[in-house]
Amino acid sequence: MPSDIQRKLTTILAADAAGYSRVMELNEEEGLRALKAARGVFKKFIARHHGRVANTAGDGLIAEFPSVVEAVQCAIEVQRELGDQQQDPDMALNFRIGIHLGDVMVDGEDLLGEGVNLAARLQTMAEPGGILLSQQVYDQVRGKLTVGFDYIGERHPKNFSEGVQVYCVANMANAYPKMQIPEPERATPKATPESAAPFTAKASSWPDDEFDEVLNKERPQTAPSGARDDDAEAALQTRGKQFALIFGALCVIDMISGHGLWAHWPGLALLTAWLFQAAPLWANTRFSPAMLRGAVVVAALVLINLFSWDGYFWAIWPAGALGFVALMRRTRKRT
Repeated sequence: MPSDIQRKLTTILAADAAGYSRVMELNEEEGLRALKAARGVFKKFIARHHGRVANTAGDGLIAEFPSVVEAVQCAIEVQRELGDQQQDPDMALNFRIGIHLGDVMVDGEDLLGEGVNLAARLQTMAEPGGILLSQQVYDQVRGKLTVGFDYIGERHPKNFSEGVQVYCVANMANAYPKMQIPEPERATPKATPESAAPFTAKASSWPDDEFDEVLNKERPQTAPSGARDDDAEAALQTRGKQFALIFGALCVIDMISGHGLWAHWPGLALLTAWLFQAAPLWANTRFSPAMLRGAVVVAALVLINLFSWDGYFWAIWPAGALGFVALMRRTRKRT
């Protein structure tokens, strides 16, 4: 790595105006005036929350914050301010915002690297007027802000090998009036060396039609359920109680039947299934859902080995293989 490039952990906010080119087709002067006004709002709140603008290109920007809470609060205030200022729905610039806490490379004033790329991908997946957060951001802001959060689910951003747990700030996507601008017909853009290159921090300079193509490819055809994370935890607790009752009933049947102990086998299956469902809710910045589920599999293998003990601890071999695969994936991701 060149000596003039440094790494650091920071909170990245990526923002981009949805449908900017269509607004410019209607009225270039009004569209440019609306963009400048929106940039002024972003800069005001970014400075107020102790952040800085790292990259600006076209109708988008990349900003960084030393505090995760300040970054999310800034995004909320920006969206509300922009929503309050808009009067003409046809000329409204609806911004999408994505926020991620991750490791970045600093080259002068620019931010580069996977952390920036993921924030930009979250931004493209957000609804106009909405704010999407990565799992790392949600873990830091949960319970520290007065707003609610919706759990969107696991998403698979383009050029990322692993899925990402995504949350949104509740009720933010409806902050703006719906744009009444018809979708223009356009030909599929031809692949160029620039468009085929990996997504970087300056990708916000892409035309809106290319951004829309990426969005249409990555966004599911049906809207996500958006169940509240609190609701998911409540449902998980309810399911755990149901599994406990079923296991208790199996234990009673086992004792009454008098045909030897067997209730621990379905009990192990129920516990494993419940832990698999709990993994996404228990994940954090250190342990991903995949890592937690791998740990559940290893624990289940060890218990099966103990329940059927014949003097040989065979579970060490599949457990070691899973650990080796996890280590190789993490090493490949870092490189």
